[in-house]
Amino acid sequence: MPLNPHHPLDPSHPDPPGPFWVTPRHLAGDDGTLADQIGATLTGAGWRMWPTSRSTLLYVSPDDLCGAEWVGASYPFELGGLPVAWQITARSHPASALREWNAYFTGDTPSEAVADFLLALHARTEPAVGFAGPRTVLDALLAQGWLSDIDHPAATATAPDLAATVSLETVPEHVFDADPRPDLAGWQAWADPAVGTGLLWCATFSASVPHDLVAAFASSLASPAPVLRRTLPASARHRLTVIPPG
Repeated sequence: MPLNPHHPLDPSHPDPPGPFWVTPRHLAGDDGTLADQIGATLTGAGWRMWPTSRSTLLYVSPDDLCGAEWVGASYPFELGGLPVAWQITARSHPASALREWNAYFTGDTPSEAVADFLLALHARTEPAVGFAGPRTVLDALLAQGWLSDIDHPAATATAPDLAATVSLETVPEHVFDADPRPDLAGWQAWADPAVGTGLLWCATFSASVPHDLVAAFASSLASPAPVLRRTLPASARHRLTVIPPG
């Protein structure tokens, strides 16, 4: 029997043969191709790439102000119990050794949202300087139907299915920012599809990441547009809706 395009997957049945379109995006995972998809986005935008001695892949923007490093093989640290896969950085000047801010993404973060963050970063002439306030992130989510948190309406929004959250709060340990003040708040995002199974993915932005860049990530994450997948994350498959191709 064909799958109803408006009905979630039956958890007792195996995945349908892919590829297929799925929603919601925040539970779709990365299809096991986060390294390849983001690498293709960066090389397509003209970023240079070379392997490092730590078995990572480092991409540098054409203006030498931004870097994106696939660090999955080096296992630098964890966010929400998950190893970081991508680390994104920006500097104020090509000759500066100081990273003004960092953004981190674990595996299974939807590649579409990471790519849109990077394309917004690539389009900026001053990637280390913020021009918008934090409200721009929440507005991007609410415009896509996400819900304002009752207890923290000025800092947190949740997906309609309550399985993903974006929140402005104190950043975890090991998250570096050029601003040395303690207890600074940065944006964090995560998906928690099922109680007791752990997070599906986690993303953290240090305090100085421009809010409009985080808004680009948030808007893409909350988009209702289906995404193409060949495999589904086990912890979220019962909450995904499949749209058969064709």
